[in-house]
Amino acid sequence: MKQCTSPKMVLRDPFRDSESMWLQLAQMSISTVNLQNAVNLENSASIEYSPVDPVEVSYWHWLWFASSGWFSLLYFALLIWMVIYCVKHDPERYIWLWIIFLTQPFGPFIYFIVRWLPSSNTKLPAFTHRWTKGREIRQLETAALQIGNAHQHVQYGEALKNVGKKEEALKAYRSALLKEPDNLAALWGAASMEFQLDEFDSAKEKLEKILNIEYGYKFGDVSLLYGKTLGAMQHKEQALAHFEKHIRKWRQPEAMFLLANLYLSFQRPDQAREALQSLVIDIDSSPKAIARKHLFWKSRAKKLLHKIPRA
Repeated sequence: MKQCTSPKMVLRDPFRDSESMWLQLAQMSISTVNLQNAVNLENSASIEYSPVDPVEVSYWHWLWFASSGWFSLLYFALLIWMVIYCVKHDPERYIWLWIIFLTQPFGPFIYFIVRWLPSSNTKLPAFTHRWTKGREIRQLETAALQIGNAHQHVQYGEALKNVGKKEEALKAYRSALLKEPDNLAALWGAASMEFQLDEFDSAKEKLEKILNIEYGYKFGDVSLLYGKTLGAMQHKEQALAHFEKHIRKWRQPEAMFLLANLYLSFQRPDQAREALQSLVIDIDSSPKAIARKHLFWKSRAKKLLHKIPRA
């Protein structure tokens, strides 16, 4: 009898089958990608490319850029600043407000350059000079210590004053006065620093000495500061008499404005009004460059005129 044998079962490794399957799929995907690239190359060869026209940036595009982002914050800050300054101080405020708003976005920049800069006498903050003049100050200090003349101490004091070091500048001026008690530059420097430091008695003494030596020193600035010192010391009658004498020689807007305030403190509105009107007329009749520098005093004079009651 024949022996029955069952068919042999072949067991296949599932891991090997899956590996071969993934290899086949990878080969198929690579061939598909190659075919697609070939088709794309063939199509791109038949496409004609035309040059792109340049995009024109119009005024409105620029305005849109100006009104968005951090630039807008700076721009609107400048706009508000110029408008406030114009309303408060500019005697021709109505004309310039129209210019500011109708010439956007250039109006604030125009007003800043044409009106604000000439009338502000703007200087860089004193602390910035410490970065740029540090070496010069050290050299002047060395010269003052080594040479020790009044001239060197005055130069050193001027440099310290320009960087806002008032106490040290005053010491330098006083050192110069120890060398030359009648040195006009040292007396003026020390008096101006003492006035700013509220040492009015000492400033008054030095200013009187300068005026006795040379009344017209610094073209009226010494006389003006002397009147301001008298006012700060509440010597109003002396200040009034001094300013009445002062404006006969130097018609400085600040002096005339201070004189008008003194007249008002003594209940003399007619004379105050006359002084203020003279101030405005003097500025209007002066050259444009000088008139722009005194816009602040003109604006203050007009405001004070409106507050003085008419007889």
